[in-house]
Amino acid sequence: MSIRVMLVDDQVLLRTGFRMVLAAQPDMEVVAEAGDGAEALEVLRTAEVDVVLMDVRMPKLDGVEATRRICGREGAPKVLILTTFDLDEYAFSALKAGASGFMLKDVPPGELLAAIRAVHSGDAVVAPSTTRRLLDRFAPMLPGTGGGHGSGGSGRPELERLTDREREVMLLVAQGLSNGEIAARLVLSEATVKTHVGRILTKLELRDRVQVVVMAYESGLVRAQGPGGASRA
Repeated sequence: MSIRVMLVDDQVLLRTGFRMVLAAQPDMEVVAEAGDGAEALEVLRTAEVDVVLMDVRMPKLDGVEATRRICGREGAPKVLILTTFDLDEYAFSALKAGASGFMLKDVPPGELLAAIRAVHSGDAVVAPSTTRRLLDRFAPMLPGTGGGHGSGGSGRPELERLTDREREVMLLVAQGLSNGEIAARLVLSEATVKTHVGRILTKLELRDRVQVVVMAYESGLVRAQGPGGASRA
């Protein structure tokens, strides 16, 4: 079955370009389009969509609020944020709202297609390096971090459900490490790390590793350390 994609952007030319790229793929089809968040919500009342490519800065209703409303629906499609600016604060807000990742609009076509397939399969698509830069910049602004004075995660009782190993894996995920990097750091197989990440998602009732990162920072489990990266709280 084809991946049913919806394009949401107020720039018609951009939607046209994305549509042409997707139309050339045997496993994808653009089934709906919208010029702003409000129109997107209306279209989604009747359209069957798997993945939404969502702009963030739009008139009437921006992509952040549209993402929040979409992800709050039962059986909601996955949302992939497309932004013009790297480290856009709107992109971080959209991740908190439930988006499965974000990419820049000038991403090479091959990477965009891979991201759509990854999101559709349930993965997150924020690159580890981008995660580190994004959260180093915005973590001090998050509630619960106290501007860098973490609580060690004690403010989130659900974290007590994790084993010591799962907590260790969560810390490394929050620092932007990939499964392969975590496996090397902890001397585990990549399959074992993937299993741990899956259990973390289940126990904390989170959608993907993006939300694991957000919870880790919001809880104070880790904090931003500045340009050098993140550290334990």
